[in-house]
Amino acid sequence: MTKKRFLITAALPYANGPIHIGHLSGVYLPADIFARYLKVNKKEVLFISGTDEYGVPITIKAKEKKIEPQKLVDKYHVSIKKSLKQIGIKFDNFSRTTSKIHSKNSLLFFNKLYKKNLFLEYENYQYYDNKMKQFLPDRYILGICPNCKYKKAYGDQCEKCGIYFNIDELLTPYSAISKEIPKLKKTRHLYLPLNKYKNFLIKWFLRKWNQNKLLFKNNVYAQVKSYLKIGLKPRAITRDLNWGIPIPSSIPKMKNKVLYVWFEALIGYISSTIEWCERNKKDWKLYWQNKKTSIIQFIGKDNIFFHCLIFPVMLKAHGSYILPETISANEFLNIENRKISTSKNWAIWLHKYLKDFPNQQDVLRYVLIRNMPEKKDTNFSWNIFQKNNNSELVSILGNFIFRIMSFLKTKFNCFVPVPNKYFKQDIELLSLIKIYPKITGELIKTYKFRKALFKVFNLARIGNQYLSKEEPWKTSNNYTYRSNTVLYISLQIAGLIGYLLEPFLPFTSEKILRMMCLKTTKTTKTTKTTKTTKTTKWKSLFRANCIIKPGIKLGKNELLFNIVQDSEIKRQIKNMS
Repeated sequence: MTKKRFLITAALPYANGPIHIGHLSGVYLPADIFARYLKVNKKEVLFISGTDEYGVPITIKAKEKKIEPQKLVDKYHVSIKKSLKQIGIKFDNFSRTTSKIHSKNSLLFFNKLYKKNLFLEYENYQYYDNKMKQFLPDRYILGICPNCKYKKAYGDQCEKCGIYFNIDELLTPYSAISKEIPKLKKTRHLYLPLNKYKNFLIKWFLRKWNQNKLLFKNNVYAQVKSYLKIGLKPRAITRDLNWGIPIPSSIPKMKNKVLYVWFEALIGYISSTIEWCERNKKDWKLYWQNKKTSIIQFIGKDNIFFHCLIFPVMLKAHGSYILPETISANEFLNIENRKISTSKNWAIWLHKYLKDFPNQQDVLRYVLIRNMPEKKDTNFSWNIFQKNNNSELVSILGNFIFRIMSFLKTKFNCFVPVPNKYFKQDIELLSLIKIYPKITGELIKTYKFRKALFKVFNLARIGNQYLSKEEPWKTSNNYTYRSNTVLYISLQIAGLIGYLLEPFLPFTSEKILRMMCLKTTKTTKTTKTTKTTKTTKWKSLFRANCIIKPGIKLGKNELLFNIVQDSEIKRQIKNMS
């Protein structure tokens, strides 16, 4: 079935702090590249996300700052949304889980499952911190892993061996908040019976594996296969907290309980879609309950369990929803060969980068995409940042565009020359670059963003080599005749780079296309007319055998990138330490 529309979701960032470059590299850049690619090729796309704003970490952070939880999440919702927008993550809707729409939608979803008698109800003992006067959630209990004996396992998962378990299986537990030994206290909760859906999950998850049409990346496949092999257990969906979406009072024995954050946060994708659809007078069910829609989710690898096992079970159990087409997860990005740790302040915060490097959004985007952890953990360092900028963005891409624009101004008064006779190397080069839109698109569609960016960047290398070999700046009559063709072909390469860079480096793409008069909206004061050239589908870029036509006067030359000085790198390294 041909998909009519695409719903792209990016994991909801948790609103207990600002966003860092690990989030960008793992989730938001891959999702943004994919959504931009589909949009530029005229697909119907809705790209959504929002902040995750409930749970114990929010209340703890609020206590530390001596403010109400709502004020805390209000602050970080604004900060995260602003930072993502400034770096060029182009959401159609960025919602939040404390919204009225989300509360209403979450309870509608919960009630549907409750009325179907889906949930199990257990009375059991859970750990309670007497000093803090609260029940302890899974991530706020530490102890010894029952599987590998790691001494700092969480209450629900061991980060060393990756196994998930129930909180009462943890050995020698203690409170991560007060360091006190918690007491067991009787409570009652509702559970989602994941174990009953094992056969469904196997069938759904492996639905095209045998046909060599894998819908999930290898890292996702391996982790989910491991979970299924170990076995699934019922998972609590309620918690004893005062910060969250309250369970309806009509539900017996569930007084003073809220929906567990992992349960309602997943519904946040649906709520964000509804919010956008209400604002734009669209039917949200077309995106979540119509088989002609393809849902593609981008997450970090620490969220694979929730998105690949729990969320599909929730959707299946409800009965009215379609399931995600695929779920893409990257590995982790380290910084200076150390794991990112927000608690230890070992991170590069996005809002700080944007302040320290104004108007250099695409430099960070380039470095992170170039070193994206698609198959394994990768490393970011400030020295790598400087090298990637100076040796590649400045010396290769920036240099190529600057060379041709400068020569065009000097020799042709900014007008695109009419090409003369094509030599063999010209014909071969034009044939070569025509395949780049298709190759780049195929790589993006298979989530190989690093390779896709490399392909586009290779065009600048090819362009520089072509200019250096042909030397159109020579002044003899033969070379003057030849320079028309060489510059004309170089401009075709530059225009192609401008289009193909859009999903990766949108700010640079905009500059290049503006210089080439390919994507600008300009109002001339004297005639009061507007000249607009619309974005072109990649597959039709060479339909007229050229991108930039002869005789057109191009725009003003713009410097794309600046050298990053040693002093700036030393300052950033000093700040990290």
